[in-house]
Amino acid sequence: MARQLFELCGADPARLFSPYCWRTRMALAHKGLEHETLPWRFTEKDRIAFAGSDKVPVLVDGDRVVADSWAIAEYLEGTYPDAPSLFGGAGGRALCRFLGHWTDSVVQAGIVGFVVADIATHLGPEDHAYFIASREKRFGKPLAEVVAGREERVAEFRRTLYPLRTTLKERPFLGGPAPTYADYTVFGAFQWARCVSNFTLLEPDDVVHAWRARMLDLFGGMAREVPAQEAA
Repeated sequence: MARQLFELCGADPARLFSPYCWRTRMALAHKGLEHETLPWRFTEKDRIAFAGSDKVPVLVDGDRVVADSWAIAEYLEGTYPDAPSLFGGAGGRALCRFLGHWTDSVVQAGIVGFVVADIATHLGPEDHAYFIASREKRFGKPLAEVVAGREERVAEFRRTLYPLRTTLKERPFLGGPAPTYADYTVFGAFQWARCVSNFTLLEPDDVVHAWRARMLDLFGGMAREVPAQEAA
């Protein structure tokens, strides 16, 4: 059986925008493992019920089914030890886990307040209704209010990237001379925003912007090939 990855998409199946799916997509490329993309949408939860999950990514690798981006990364590292390491050892694994928590709580939590309303414009009718209702319930207000004033608020978000920025001033990737799963974790957040919104998160002279461009160039420019709103 071919390796398959259920990945979140918009009405256009080529618009793959989940930050967690991008973590997995980049990890598979890092390991040199080909996969078939199975485009999945918010209202298709029955399609992945076999995985015991209602969220993607879900990886099917032969007779193995793995849900959750971190669980998939650990599975790939353990199952394909002869392929390039995602973590670079036990210490690297722990640091990648930390980066995941930081990305979720700081980077993605910050980005959502700038792009969440734009996501809905890329969804089909059923997904659009589901997304608006579920996200407005989550935020407790209309999505237009969630993103209001984003031009004034983005400067503070950029300041929260200080640890990322200072690290990337010293080396080309978070992993050092080459990327690791730490890079893929943070990149997923920026790729998510890039694919759904033309709002400018990063200034052109920011080292984080340059790092994102290097990430977009990896694996033959794989991440550049998907439909996107914001230029690199």
